Amino acid sequence: MTPIRTLALAAIAALATSLPAAAQDTDLNYDTSIEPPRAEQREHSYTHHGITVSDPYAWLRDESYPTIDDEDVLDYVRAENAYFEAQMAGQQDLVEELFTEMRARIKEDDASVPQRDGEYEYWSEFETGGQYRKYYRRPVAGGEAELILDGPALAEGQEYFRLGAFSISENGRYLAYTTDTTGGEFFTGYIKDLQTGELLEDRIADVNTDLIWAAGDSVLVYGKANENWRVDRIFAHTIGQPADSDVEIYHEETLGYTASPAMSANREWLIISTGDNETSEVLFTRLDDPTGELTVVKPREVGVEYSVDFREDTIYIWANDTHVNFRLATAPVSDPSNWTTLIEGSDEFYLTGFDLFRDFYVTEGRLNGLDQVQLRYYDDPARVETIAFPEATYSAGTGNNPEWAQDRIRLSYESMITPDTVYDYHVASGELETLKVQEIPSGFDPSLYTVERVEVRARDGAMVPVSIVYRKDRPMGGPLHLYAYGAYGYAVPPGFSTSRFSLIDRGVAYAIAHIRGGDDLGRNWYLQGKMAERTNTFNDFVDVGRGLVEMGYTAEGQVSASGGSAGGELMGAVINQDPKLFGAVVASVPFVDVLNTMLDDSLPLTPGEWPEWGNPIESKAAFTHILSYSPYDQVTRQDYPPMLVTAGLNDPRVTYWEPAKWVAKLREYKTDDSILLLKTNMGAGHGGKSGRFEGLRETAEEVAFILWQLGVTD
Repeated sequence: MTPIRTLALAAIAALATSLPAAAQDTDLNYDTSIEPPRAEQREHSYTHHGITVSDPYAWLRDESYPTIDDEDVLDYVRAENAYFEAQMAGQQDLVEELFTEMRARIKEDDASVPQRDGEYEYWSEFETGGQYRKYYRRPVAGGEAELILDGPALAEGQEYFRLGAFSISENGRYLAYTTDTTGGEFFTGYIKDLQTGELLEDRIADVNTDLIWAAGDSVLVYGKANENWRVDRIFAHTIGQPADSDVEIYHEETLGYTASPAMSANREWLIISTGDNETSEVLFTRLDDPTGELTVVKPREVGVEYSVDFREDTIYIWANDTHVNFRLATAPVSDPSNWTTLIEGSDEFYLTGFDLFRDFYVTEGRLNGLDQVQLRYYDDPARVETIAFPEATYSAGTGNNPEWAQDRIRLSYESMITPDTVYDYHVASGELETLKVQEIPSGFDPSLYTVERVEVRARDGAMVPVSIVYRKDRPMGGPLHLYAYGAYGYAVPPGFSTSRFSLIDRGVAYAIAHIRGGDDLGRNWYLQGKMAERTNTFNDFVDVGRGLVEMGYTAEGQVSASGGSAGGELMGAVINQDPKLFGAVVASVPFVDVLNTMLDDSLPLTPGEWPEWGNPIESKAAFTHILSYSPYDQVTRQDYPPMLVTAGLNDPRVTYWEPAKWVAKLREYKTDDSILLLKTNMGAGHGGKSGRFEGLRETAEEVAFILWQLGVTD
């Protein structure tokens, strides 16, 4: 019988409501009378490239995964959950207070701005108290609104619910959609006849891509996830036929590559893209003949990424083949690999994408880290209209623009103190029309806050941008929350968050560190934080934190930090490197068992992740480098800050055992008395609980933990 089995789970849970206040240790700021779970260490090791690594908590990975039925494993996870509930019991009033104020900032009966697509305009709405959206349409020519999909009804009785693909047929008669009811991200496809309101008998299992209507609305093209959650096959499903008769139109044979279908903006071409994190290949055929022969735009070349769209007999290609910051090229449909540059790559301007329309096209990018949206014209290549936005730091981009013959462009805009704003940019006049500004029912006064963008010098001399927002009446040197992601070239936008103000209004400054690993300052900024240069990401975060201390924004031990997934890996690495800096850390579904995961090519994401992290199976250099920073492997006997760690039992991206093993090892090695909590969602995946209020309550728990451990009171 393992030590976990001897744990009195019911007794621990009961402590959450029965302990007197005197049981609290005011010095340690948590209930020390409750013993935390201790996972048994079981001898286990592995050897690669002549290097042996001990892994005494390997048993926490259920051997029958994705089925999880090992009672030892489940006992440990449940014990950690009980300990979490017991320790957070004293904070429930604060959690409820935070949840109430966060909810009060949300317009409960909110609706999206209607957008025209063909003969209808479409939008979605939340009802007061509703967790999920309802989807509507009405004829452009006039008429009553029609409920076409009822999210609350679909979610009824489900512990978890997520709507995936949502696709209206060209003739407007059918709606194809997918749902996930486990969090495991294996979606089921359905087709609804909007004329009758009935579901067709068609059921498509294991979908994990968009649904593309083709062949005159008689066929759906989709990507099917295999047993390892990788989309390696694209199928054509004929409406009304059984799914086992679906025709395979593409099979990706390269391990680690993922395929997906799309439709060209002019709705004439079926586009199939495949690739991994650094290499692309695109194929196409006529949309009216989706099972026809596929043509390759340009054969895959390691390190070359590209995507395409079509206008008339020309292919437009966004590619990094001649410049790291991408160029825009064209090629004739008849000779698709013959690329001619339309917009040169630039050291200053980072071209992040493009959208084609009948009479003009739009390019997006960043200049000095700030989003740019530009209109360009087919008949006048020198004519460029840059849309001006009103603030010095912001997040902006194109929104939903489904029609080919657009005369206005839907845009989204926000900043750290400007709520989400929807614009239409009128192409003919250049007018920027405000359609909607996110309403904050409990009130919001941007004049109370200061937004700054500063730079902090990293240890290697790189200047790292930091976006900061705080109340004007906050004393300098107070608590500060530092957030980052730092992977896959994802730039964390300096956008608006209603929940963030529950920290800010209590005197906590909020800072976003635009560290390497993201592409905030261009593609090279991303490349400097991956593979052999991965540790730049961690160093940047620590150096930003230390820099903000030196600049007087905060103090050592008054910095809280959070990150999720790869950002959770960041949290694990920085607390190993500089634990004294932080007063509280939240690591959400953290990717912390990096070496073991990258050594296991049976896991869903691993082969496709090797270009990001390295392949330790084949490369000793990659093995030793990952080992040198992998948070789980680098846990040492030292003091660690207070921590809250979350996991999802059904998470296919970061498997539950990564945070479980990490917490188990931290409990064994850490030399401090700081609190360490692990919460595992037993019926959810990577994104936590579904439903807007269930997710908000989890945010309230995390903010409560931070305020509690920093000693911040109203």
